[in-house]
Amino acid sequence: MDGFLYIDKSEGLTSRDVVNQIVKIYGTKKVGHTGTLDPLATGVLIVGIGRATKLIDEVTSYYKEYEATVKLGIQTDTLDITGEIQEEVPFKMPSKEKLNDVLTSFLGKSMQEVPKYSAVRLNGKRLYDYARSHEKVELPKRKIDIKEITLLDVTKDTFSFRVTVSKGTYIRSLIRDIGLNLGIPCTMSSLRRTKVGSIKVEDCLSLDSITPTTKVHSLDEVLDKYPVYELSPKEEKYVLNGNKLKNKTYGSKVRMKVKDELLALYKVDEKDSSMLKCDVLLKVKK
Repeated sequence: MDGFLYIDKSEGLTSRDVVNQIVKIYGTKKVGHTGTLDPLATGVLIVGIGRATKLIDEVTSYYKEYEATVKLGIQTDTLDITGEIQEEVPFKMPSKEKLNDVLTSFLGKSMQEVPKYSAVRLNGKRLYDYARSHEKVELPKRKIDIKEITLLDVTKDTFSFRVTVSKGTYIRSLIRDIGLNLGIPCTMSSLRRTKVGSIKVEDCLSLDSITPTTKVHSLDEVLDKYPVYELSPKEEKYVLNGNKLKNKTYGSKVRMKVKDELLALYKVDEKDSSMLKCDVLLKVKK
């Protein structure tokens, strides 16, 4: 079986827990997920089965939309409500205008410091291992892009917002930085991933509802944002051999198809933009 499952992950499960359940349900070890959700977080988790695992990196790179709730006045070691409180202060709730100004100041590209409790590797070791052993290290920074950010609701000690971000963005870290700009320690109290690419949480199934007969989404469907290149018989042989093809201005990436069969995902050659080269080969030459 080859394809994707769109799952609405429930709170308390790790992304790996979900993968393990799918392995048992479908009886295959060739399963992977496209972007980790912490146990606290819920929402869209796309799981690839069979040949779909070749596209894990591709789907993980899609922009993601989240809805987050922020608890003001406290800071924890994990940057979310599950951690140990390191700072707790009295505060005056900022106005909606102030919150809007601070949120929109994060729009665009920037460098973000990753959380110390994360699976990012530093010198071959996970950051959370350093944190658990109380070893101090310089936390790495990553380039991120925030496309949209909108204030949703405000209470006496919390506010919520919706945000669309690039791969590698930590919402916990974003909330920490929002707190620094407000001058009030902040921590994440809830997080829901509502969209990955064009796939919405409304398109997802609960893990409990998945059975061996649940239909998976095709590889072609998940790549539908990319144009299609209809191959001639000669070009089909080139593609199955992983050879380059002329770029006919299709875009940055192209689905290579013969009739209704998806053979590969190609991309513009960085060294020669007049050519397309193989990014992911999805069909093995017989």
